[in-house]
Amino acid sequence: MAATGTTTSTEKGRRIVGAERQTLAKDLVKRYSSGESIRALASSTGRSYGFVHRVLTESGVQLRQRGGARRRKKA
Repeated sequence: MAATGTTTSTEKGRRIVGAERQTLAKDLVKRYSSGESIRALASSTGRSYGFVHRVLTESGVQLRQRGGARRRKKA
């Protein structure tokens, strides 16, 4: 998915706390809810997959299931 234009790039490895973390979390939640993947968010922010995943779960977001083929049960 394409970024929404609110790319927040941070220095790799620098701790993000307080108001800055809350602002980043709101942006990530908004973008994830609109369909962007965790990997795309991580890439655009310069943070790791694990960091983005942690911020989203801390924010109470229900994560989507993994991609791939969806199998239906036989009737």
